Parts: sequence; C-alpha cells; structure tokens
Amino acid sequence: MDAFFAPLFASGRIVDAILVLVALEVLVLLGLRARLGRGPAPGALLSNLASGAALMLAVRAALTGASWSAVAAWLSAALAAHLTEMALRFRRDRGPLSTSCDKLPWNNRRWRTFGARPPTI
Repeated sequence: MDAFFAPLFASGRIVDAILVLVALEVLVLLGLRARLGRGPAPGALLSNLASGAALMLAVRAALTGASWSAVAAWLSAALAAHLTEMALRFRRDRGPLSTSCDKLPWNNRRWRTFGARPPTI
C-alpha cells in the first residue's frame, strides 16, 4: 500500500483526485436540483464546496512544500468562501425567530411508539 499512496501524497495528486470527486459532486447536486427542483441552493452549495476545495488546495500546497504565503492564500480563499456561504444562509433564513431549528413542525414531535413514522407532507 505504501508504494501506491506515498507518491500520491508526496506529489499532492491525492488532493487532485479528491477535487475531481468534489467537481463530480457539484455536477450531480446541481443536476438533481435542475431535474427535481429540490436540493441545496446553488449559491450556498458552490460557496460551501469552494471553501472545502480551497482547504484541500492549502493541504496540497503544504504537501508539496509550497511557501507559507501560498498556503495562507488558499486558507484566506477558504475563509472568504465560508463567509460568503454564511452570509447566504443568514440572508435566506431571515424571518421570525423560532425555538426550533427544524422547519417542519413534525420534526420536533416525540413519537410514542417505536418505529412510528412521521406523516408525509
């Protein structure tokens, strides 16, 4: 196993493989949203995954021995993407405050019997 993974980590190619998977995730989630009309909002999804991708690129820079400023730049990009996502979430969730985090009232109901299912909406 070492012979397979050691070069992937030393060259940073492991991060490239993960980023390809993240790109596929974006395509699948956006495709499902376009087809079904459900799923995460594109802006929040893209900023969330951009934050993760920037963190992965910071790891890649550190693995390949890049300068500290390159690592810091990727970390700053991750922070910017994360703050963008937070701003989008707070803007979307504006409204009356609730004691519940859940949007649907049946999510907070205590079910009395084991295996009871919530009603369909």
